[in-house]
Amino acid sequence: MREEFKTLRYLLSEAVRRRPYDGLLFSGGLDTSVIAALNPKITAITVSLEGDAEDIYYSDLLAKKFGFKYVHYAVGVNEALLAIPEVIRILGSFDPAIPNDLAAFFGLKKAKELGIAAIATGDASDELFAGYSFMQEVDDLEGYIRRITKNMNFSSNEICRFFGLKIVQPFIDKNIVDFALSLPREMKIREKSGKVWGKWILRKVFEDILPEEIAWQSKRPLEFGSGMTRLREVISAKISDDEFKEKQQVYPVKFLNKEHLYYYEVFRKVVSVIPAPKDTEKSCPGCSTGLKIDAFHCKVCGYGLIFCTREVNKMKKKECKAKKNVIACRKKCKAKGTGLSHYVISDKK
Repeated sequence: MREEFKTLRYLLSEAVRRRPYDGLLFSGGLDTSVIAALNPKITAITVSLEGDAEDIYYSDLLAKKFGFKYVHYAVGVNEALLAIPEVIRILGSFDPAIPNDLAAFFGLKKAKELGIAAIATGDASDELFAGYSFMQEVDDLEGYIRRITKNMNFSSNEICRFFGLKIVQPFIDKNIVDFALSLPREMKIREKSGKVWGKWILRKVFEDILPEEIAWQSKRPLEFGSGMTRLREVISAKISDDEFKEKQQVYPVKFLNKEHLYYYEVFRKVVSVIPAPKDTEKSCPGCSTGLKIDAFHCKVCGYGLIFCTREVNKMKKKECKAKKNVIACRKKCKAKGTGLSHYVISDKK
């Protein structure tokens, strides 16, 4: 085994040993499967919208292999819709990634009900080891990862705080972060059997422990694997074209679509106003709240040029080269993988 492989396995094993947990927010994806393999004496929780979701297959497969306790929480559509105000209130955000956050919310809610004290997540693995498809097109990948590690923030932290749960995030262990930052691009992104893979080193390190279809599965965002993404169509249908057009002119927010508007109106009810920028902050182009000077993503509205590969490479705060409108930029960039919340919102100035 290569020295880098031995080092990563040791560091992850030590991170798990030092911070024990009795629960796992489990999708059956590579990251949480690694965590489950390193500590099978846990209760793993998988969430799906109703009973139909891709995550169920992979979660069940690994639970049978390692013999850990496995709980599947099937959430109804109405149950999910009713939880949106709570999630928006907890996060103080109307980011379009809400379906992703809903899956985490219900998993952590179930953990609380089961009496779990400390729950692990796979947060930060994609950021550190280039798990997002758009990262394959970033010119200075090492520099980009170094920059985002300074501002990593995950909704699971705030939701765990709400439920009074201790969160364990093995991939954020300082030794693992430092190790990941020391790795060259080719250890994170590499071709295998004619396909380019992110998180290559993580897959190689654990391919002798995990089933091949787990270790070498494609990236599956939580909202897709859980099926929560189907809520987008349900929510969008609640707002007519005329209403959307009218409210685009009324509200001081650049909406991506009807769903984004829906979340904002919920935000207005449960959170109230968008916070104004502080003296040391810049103004978000999407909602005018305050952002750190070096921030790429707005936690309040979801604005994020960083999701556009063109902008990652330019490292500038300008609009997408498409030089059209928000939707045009989204359509052009989506096919190449637009990142964490699968959207691009460009500044039309």
